[in-house]
Amino acid sequence: MREGMAGYVERGEVPGLVAVVSHGDEVHTLALGALALGGPPVRRDSIFRISSMTKPITAVATMILVEECKLRLDDAVDAWMPELAERQVLRAIDGPIEDTVAAARPITVRDLLTFRLGFGMLMARPDAYPILRAAAALGLGAGPPAPAEVPPGDEWLAKFSRLPLMYQPGDRWLYNMGSELLSILIARASGQPFAEFLQARIFAPLGMKDTGFFVPEAQIDRLATSYWPGPDGTLGVYDEGRGGQWSRAPAFASGASGLVSTVDDYLAFARMLLAGGTLAGQRILSRPSVELMTTDHLTPAQKAKSGFSPEDFAASGYGFGVSVVTRRDEAHAPIGQYGWDGGLGSQWRSDPQEGVITLLLTQCMWSSPQPPPVCRDFLALAYQAIDD
Repeated sequence: MREGMAGYVERGEVPGLVAVVSHGDEVHTLALGALALGGPPVRRDSIFRISSMTKPITAVATMILVEECKLRLDDAVDAWMPELAERQVLRAIDGPIEDTVAAARPITVRDLLTFRLGFGMLMARPDAYPILRAAAALGLGAGPPAPAEVPPGDEWLAKFSRLPLMYQPGDRWLYNMGSELLSILIARASGQPFAEFLQARIFAPLGMKDTGFFVPEAQIDRLATSYWPGPDGTLGVYDEGRGGQWSRAPAFASGASGLVSTVDDYLAFARMLLAGGTLAGQRILSRPSVELMTTDHLTPAQKAKSGFSPEDFAASGYGFGVSVVTRRDEAHAPIGQYGWDGGLGSQWRSDPQEGVITLLLTQCMWSSPQPPPVCRDFLALAYQAIDD
């Protein structure tokens, strides 16, 4: 694995990376390359922007409130988020945003967790449809995380409420927006800011001391510079460490893509889930809740019209904040394996069958929804090491 991963650093495809393969109490870690081009070396405790690997943490936070009966999966979110009551839905995705019909039913908590609320990312140009142009005009367009550009949650939700839904609630899986809305729902249902809820109920109990929505000044030198790959393969700076967007608290703590973390912090989170909701005597969720989270909730009809590509759900489904493998197409993707990726350069998988957790943190943005070679090779190398 060291040889394979070092090749990506030596070829300049990623400036640096931290990789972990965990099996029970056995943990193997690689830290290779630099925090920034020409900068200091990556260490095991280096901090990375985990972007969409925030989503599983947000799902766990939601399930904590479900277990406490402060939320119910199939209740409408209207009571906590009246801005989302009585939604209108586009008659046609390419039609004018004024041409709508009433939503057939309210949006539920389960809809947000499974991304079936009827609004999310579309695989189309940003100006392809009137709804995409309207969302972009409100600052709600799709794109890489940019916490410095997002207004406070209530203001953000007020903007979102001005848009119709793209599809009827429950019709299909549409990425991302469900987790953004859960950030606000959790804050309102718990009575405390979302970031504080995560800290009190997940991060502190699990010892995730370097996970949060920004990096304090005392630790900023541990934050990797974020890069995006150009068409010719050269890397351009997306976000600096010192002075960058994650060097200060955001106005809106995004449950979709806002967190930074280290490999050991996220490993603690992953181990908690793999152990059925408890780690080192700290219970975060019950085992039945973890099993529900990591079960495929999409119907065949929903899968047929969902995903970033036609094959996205051919061998997988979606639970609460995580993908779930439903058919083994690769040696490194056994049935029941779950996890999620971060488009700024991270990947996580947990495998209940083998008891294996794999984590890869880099600071190079993906150039498409499909995992780059460094991620695919990391998983292949991890699974070829299984020798029993």
